[in-house]
Amino acid sequence: MKKGICVILSVLLVVLGVLPAFASGEEADSFGAYKHVFIIGVDGAGRFFRDAETPNFDRIFENGAVDYTARAETITVSAQNWGSILTGVSYLKHGLTNDITGAKERSSDTKYPSVFTYVHHAMPNAELASFCNWDNINYGIIENDIGVHKEHRGSDEEVADAICDYFNGGGAPALFFLQFDGVDHVGHDKGSASSEYIRQIESVDQLIGQVYDAAAANGLMEDGLFIVVADHGHTRAGGHGGVTKRETDVTVAAAGKTVKKGGKLDSIARNRDVAAIALYALGIERPDHMTSRVPSGLFSGVIGEPRPTYKDLADAFVSFFCGIATFFTGIAG
Repeated sequence: MKKGICVILSVLLVVLGVLPAFASGEEADSFGAYKHVFIIGVDGAGRFFRDAETPNFDRIFENGAVDYTARAETITVSAQNWGSILTGVSYLKHGLTNDITGAKERSSDTKYPSVFTYVHHAMPNAELASFCNWDNINYGIIENDIGVHKEHRGSDEEVADAICDYFNGGGAPALFFLQFDGVDHVGHDKGSASSEYIRQIESVDQLIGQVYDAAAANGLMEDGLFIVVADHGHTRAGGHGGVTKRETDVTVAAAGKTVKKGGKLDSIARNRDVAAIALYALGIERPDHMTSRVPSGLFSGVIGEPRPTYKDLADAFVSFFCGIATFFTGIAG
């Protein structure tokens, strides 16, 4: 009996990894097509951009690809998810937590470095930048010994202003990351079913528009890929860390010259796929250990690729069983 169950689970894992078709012959049109990749992280926003009035988000991604059901890491906590979004591996591999990222400065000699290190190695003279409200990301996730321009500000508005000053002052990063934190704070205090939470997403939408417009005004969007991603959502009452769909469903959206208009990422897309997307757009081969991958429905002419679940079987099993748990909590979520 136990052997039969193991066989069934193994088959399911293989199927989950192979469902997306492989990349088509046109993939070279998107591989290395960009000079700039902008990753806009909105902490705690989950899937809830779809429930807010977001005129800036809507105009930016009008001709892009948007998905509100990409999956977060199975532990829906910030460091675990920003760690996976930036390293392209599961939290079981990178081992980052909120406590660790606040206490230990990160360097590039780590086993699973962030995409910043890979871009630095492939493009040693490339400008790199990260602006965050939550400084754990700059201190404990993005490496501190590869010349990344880092700034920390105490509010989302101050972060956005600093970014605009950076772009207007000639900043032209090959890879850029920013993190807004206000939505997460309101999610903890008021919950994702509250009007205050939705209003905070609408406030962040204004800041996203401000950042996008500054990049565009300085010519950075002509060859730029603009991505918005959430790390996790919130329960109705507030808080996160569980496996309800309100916590695990997250927004991933992309806009750029080769992004599929009206695209939607395939059904096994995860927020950690942003790491592979960023490297792909810049023409950098993905490290072999990554379980991040380029989803279907994102780039025109690129059908997609399977998720290499065999590289992290522990994560595959945990994700499978958490997926079942999420299904059964779907009514509440």
